[in-house]
This record gives sequence, structure tokens and C-alpha cells, in this order.
Amino acid sequence: MKLILQTIILLFIFSCSSDDVIKNPYLPNYKFNTNNFIDTRLPQYNKLQLPGNSVILTDYGINGIVIFYAGGDNYNAFELSDPNHEVTSCSKLTVDGVIASCSCNDNNSYEILTGNMQEGTSGQYPLLRYNVEVTGSIIRVFNN
Repeated sequence: MKLILQTIILLFIFSCSSDDVIKNPYLPNYKFNTNNFIDTRLPQYNKLQLPGNSVILTDYGINGIVIFYAGGDNYNAFELSDPNHEVTSCSKLTVDGVIASCSCNDNNSYEILTGNMQEGTSGQYPLLRYNVEVTGSIIRVFNN
């Protein structure tokens, strides 16, 4: 009986996987932290006080990041590289309103509110989402 119980326990232990997350093979995992750099009281970031607005920061991530304010305490931050391409000059996304698009031949586009693909976008990956932490007027975006 002990042997059966030990065998069952071992099966459970070895069947568990610590890496169930599907990793995007196209985008490298750059670590960064904006710390206290983004303060919505500063003129260059104050539009993040109004829902529906976004700010682009080119010094973070692979091709930059976009921060979108959805309202309340809901800020989203995404990588500005097409997640369904190798990193190339055409895979850098440009933002127009709430849509981020690449200039590659397939014209992939994504919503910066959710990171989801627009209809007609080829590939399987949504935008790479970064962590956001809000403390008062400070927005911290990080990937570690």
C-alpha cells in the first residue's frame, strides 16, 4: 500500500510543470524599470490623467512602449514591436488612436487597450504586455 501511495505522489510531482506559459519566440525578454520617471503631473505625461489617452516612451523595451490610460486605476503598457515577426525595421509599431500597426507586408494591427489582434492580423501572439504599478501620480512600468 505504501508503495502505491508513493508512486501516486511521485506521478503528481513529476506531472507538474513550472513553465506552462507560452513564450513568444520572436521577442527577446528585455528587463527594464521606469521607476519614478513617469509622473502624470509633468507636462509630457499629464495626458495620462484623461481616459483614452496614451504616451509612447522610446527608451524602454525593444522598440519602445506605449502606456494607455483606460480610466480609474487601469493603465496598460505594451511593447511597440509586432509580436508576430522577428524584430526588424518594419516590425516597429506606430500608434494611431488606439491602434498600433506594423509596416511589414502583412500590415498587422493591435488594440492598445487590450493588446489583442485586430481582425485580419496574421499570427498567434497578442501584444507583449508589461507590468504597471500606480502610486499616486507616479506610473511605474517594468518587466523583470
